[in-house]
Amino acid sequence: MDLNLLGLFVAVAETGSFSKAARKLGLPKSSVSRGVASLEASVGTQLLHRTTRQVSLSTAGTALYERTAPLLASLKEAVGTLPEREEAPSGELRLTAPHDMGATFLPEVIARFTARYASVRIDCRLTNRNVDLVAEGFDLALRASGSKLTDSSLRVRRLGTLDVQLYASPMYLARRGTPRAPEDLAQHDLVAFRGLKFLGELGLPEKHARVLADDMLFIRETVKAGSGIAALPTFLAQADVTSGQLVRVLPRYTQPSTSLVMLYPRTQHVPRKVLAFRDFLLEFLNGRPLSASPTGG
Repeated sequence: MDLNLLGLFVAVAETGSFSKAARKLGLPKSSVSRGVASLEASVGTQLLHRTTRQVSLSTAGTALYERTAPLLASLKEAVGTLPEREEAPSGELRLTAPHDMGATFLPEVIARFTARYASVRIDCRLTNRNVDLVAEGFDLALRASGSKLTDSSLRVRRLGTLDVQLYASPMYLARRGTPRAPEDLAQHDLVAFRGLKFLGELGLPEKHARVLADDMLFIRETVKAGSGIAALPTFLAQADVTSGQLVRVLPRYTQPSTSLVMLYPRTQHVPRKVLAFRDFLLEFLNGRPLSASPTGG
């Protein structure tokens, strides 16, 4: 049964007039009349008695009204109070991001976001694997991507550029010396992130690395402990450069091609909480670009 036709019928029953129901619904009177006639044809009985002066419910119409009017009112209320239909973003926002983002700028972003939007609850999952957003029920993901993403089920919003540069600890450089040119790296111990192309662009494939890992936080700590030279995102290294625990190596060489992107499922109606987080993160990063290079080295 067509709920729209039921809505027309209930409006006529409550106002006692096709004209008043039409004004209430913002429809032509003829549309309301045709709709009720279609409903009567669908149920196979007369629902309204019509005269030139008034409209009244038949016995069948009374029974139908008593059963359907409360249900339609409840349905309208339920739809109207959905979190995503409210003016302010609300509800649970499920997001995922790599561990390194969770250990640096993301906590401050979330703290400020939840302070601005008090009705939003955050469920944040930190993982370095590429989560299937649709299958696992996530609203959005933050990822570092050096290539074009081709998943047609996702929208991609570029948030900024992640510069990648070379770093080592002062104790390592004191022990092994400081490289002056890319070809000098072949004589050094390298700590590499699996799949990162930067060292390959400098003529050093992954197999040359002394330590190979898939977590940037682990690589940073390994380098700080004196294991060798590594390519790290500037946002992950800058605090340690400032404190003197890391030194930039070969400062002329930077890989600026990696982008920070936000991914979210491609739907007709993107939830307000997702759009609000996207815009908030863009605002945050506009005031504090992650590609800003730390001093030193």
